[in-house]
Amino acid sequence: MFAAPTAAEWSAILLSLQVATAATLFAFPIALGVAWWLARTSSRAKTIVEAMVSLPLVLPPVVVGYGLLLLFGRSGPFGAWLASVGISLPFSWAGAVIAAGVMGFPLMVRAMRLSIEAVTPELEEAAASLGASPWRRMRTIVLPLAAPGLIAGSVLCFARALGEFGATITFAGNVPGVTRTIPVAVYTLLQQPGGELAVARLAVVSVILAFAALIAGEWLSRRGRQRMAGGAL
Repeated sequence: MFAAPTAAEWSAILLSLQVATAATLFAFPIALGVAWWLARTSSRAKTIVEAMVSLPLVLPPVVVGYGLLLLFGRSGPFGAWLASVGISLPFSWAGAVIAAGVMGFPLMVRAMRLSIEAVTPELEEAAASLGASPWRRMRTIVLPLAAPGLIAGSVLCFARALGEFGATITFAGNVPGVTRTIPVAVYTLLQQPGGELAVARLAVVSVILAFAALIAGEWLSRRGRQRMAGGAL
């Protein structure tokens, strides 16, 4: 059980880390923009947008993957255009990144939004009265103060992407070395006689990676809070 992972297992581990990292980076700017809008807008469409953002949390992941197939498949509205320029997302590494990013997106948006809402609007108003542009106010006031929430959201997205299975296998498939992440590899090994030991090793690695990500996220968030408290003093 505690033997070193095989080459195929290492491939799944490294691929999972790559996919989760890329998914987090891919989702971050979009999540930040959506979280900022939700935190600051009074639009009537806010409730609808909130519901749409949260959909991946309540829908079965397989349904999310199927929806991605409908959108980005060769006959889908976006997939047809991408195919015309030589890009195919289903059953590719990029497809695995998108599936993982979509599933982690709601968690990132929620953490970011709560953190941005906690920033006192009067600080922005004071900066605006001194001539600071919206971008400068965001860069120098909101983002530093909301940094712990931004970090927490990124960690949650990373951890969710690391464990994503349903949307990934539906949209990206089960291609060794391309889309076979740890969860997909575990599913594959469970279908094979004698695969229990490999499954146990991958399960242990999954726990270690998720635990390390959460610890790192908490440490970074604490450092951010301490830095802001020191700056306030």
